[in-house]
Amino acid sequence: MFEISKLLTPFLLIFPLILFFSIKKFFSTQTEKTTQFPKAYPVIGHLLAVLKIKKEERFRWLTSLIVNSPAATFVIRRPFGRQSILTGNPATVEHILKNQFPVYQKGPFQKTILKDLLGDGIFNVDGEIWKFQRRVASYEFSTKSLRKFVETVVDTELSDRLIPLLSDSAKNRTVLDLQDILQRFAFDNICRISFGYDPEYLSPSLPQAKFAVAFEDAVTVSSQRFKTFFPILWKISRFLNIGSEKKLKEAVFEIRNFAKTIVTQKKQGILNNNSEPEDLLSRFLASGHTDESFVTDIVISFILAGRDTTSAALTWFYWLIYKNKHVEEEIVREIREHKGKQKNKTGHFSVFEEVKVMVYTHAALCESMRLYPPVGLDTKEAVTNDVLPDGTKVSKGTWVTYNPYAMGRMESIWGLDWAEYRPERWLEVEDTEKIGGESKWKFVEQDPYSYPVFQAGPRVCLGKEMAFLQMKRVVAGILERFRVVPVVEDGFEPVYVPNLTAKMQDGFPVRFEERSEFQE
Repeated sequence: MFEISKLLTPFLLIFPLILFFSIKKFFSTQTEKTTQFPKAYPVIGHLLAVLKIKKEERFRWLTSLIVNSPAATFVIRRPFGRQSILTGNPATVEHILKNQFPVYQKGPFQKTILKDLLGDGIFNVDGEIWKFQRRVASYEFSTKSLRKFVETVVDTELSDRLIPLLSDSAKNRTVLDLQDILQRFAFDNICRISFGYDPEYLSPSLPQAKFAVAFEDAVTVSSQRFKTFFPILWKISRFLNIGSEKKLKEAVFEIRNFAKTIVTQKKQGILNNNSEPEDLLSRFLASGHTDESFVTDIVISFILAGRDTTSAALTWFYWLIYKNKHVEEEIVREIREHKGKQKNKTGHFSVFEEVKVMVYTHAALCESMRLYPPVGLDTKEAVTNDVLPDGTKVSKGTWVTYNPYAMGRMESIWGLDWAEYRPERWLEVEDTEKIGGESKWKFVEQDPYSYPVFQAGPRVCLGKEMAFLQMKRVVAGILERFRVVPVVEDGFEPVYVPNLTAKMQDGFPVRFEERSEFQE
């Protein structure tokens, strides 16, 4: 405690004086209208401009700086000469995610923030440790047996839990928070896929499962760390074990104790069972990676990645199709056209083949994630000096953040109609002569550096195919049977909240209406 006080004393004496005179000058030169690009002051940089914006408005303000910048890049001056760079420029995104990949890493700042939750898992490491984990995970994700296991898990959760729950809600005309329901669905799925453990979080009683609650608490507090303008504040709270940092410590203790118990059980199960492992944890252990810390960290990372990303994407998807009825009608037509018609090479019905041909649904999901990406920001740290393609100089230790949310709103990337929800921008009509004169849609991939929703380059998302399989099965299962009707006032517009994964502020209350052919 003495050492901390000693370090902070000069700062606490000088900083208020600097701040007082800067505030006086700042407000004496401000008009009623906020300037488009904020002014930076000596020593304190853009601090006053940041403090002037309400916390809940800062993300949209930062987004506007990127969108309105001629180079789609803006430099935030931090106190005492440090800086952060915000960008939505595809060339810059390619530069940091691919061309200069070794230069832009997670870095010590991010690693410190997520260390308590993720340890040395794949999403929180760089260099050789990351390469090793990526290689191990890439092999497992490429196996057909894992894909089949994912299909089985998703379909079981859908038919045995989600559809019956929604059916009861439709019959009783009850209101459900769709965001919460989808999070529960995704959590059950990713725990079964990662751990081979079923938390039963989507049970009819909608329980507050201990492990799920601990995970939510850990993610929430970790997100708050990112938003703290002075990181030393949360570090002091952690040192003193008070407030939200005490809550995080308790949550992580619960998560890791649970994970270690599962690892021990899986090890014993592998010794006593010669059958092929199904879940990711069993696969890692069976392949010889028996270090408990290693497998625990990597599996917790995958739970984080799969817990909220698909549920966030689907939440915004259902909002957008409610606002665009013609899109919903086209998706329902496509679902019914392909229902039960797709077979694999052995002649058996294949869930994977069915969703594979749902190109319009795929486009509609991509379009919803363009406007509301599951991860709104991603930050890298420069490990050496560099220069971005637009000439912006980057000093060692600078944080460079690309903003997929802003990029989805840029006319330079998506054209004048960027604000429209239009799945057709992802599609083109196939050659009708090759398919007997019948017009069919063909999906067209976009440049991954203009649409970095799944990252891009060496760190591109390993679970992308798994995510689309899950999302398209949920869309088909729900929309074939129900209409999703938001319970909101006229003129309501949901608020996008960019935590580690994005959420809809205050949830998404909806009613489910069974389509006529399913009504008793």
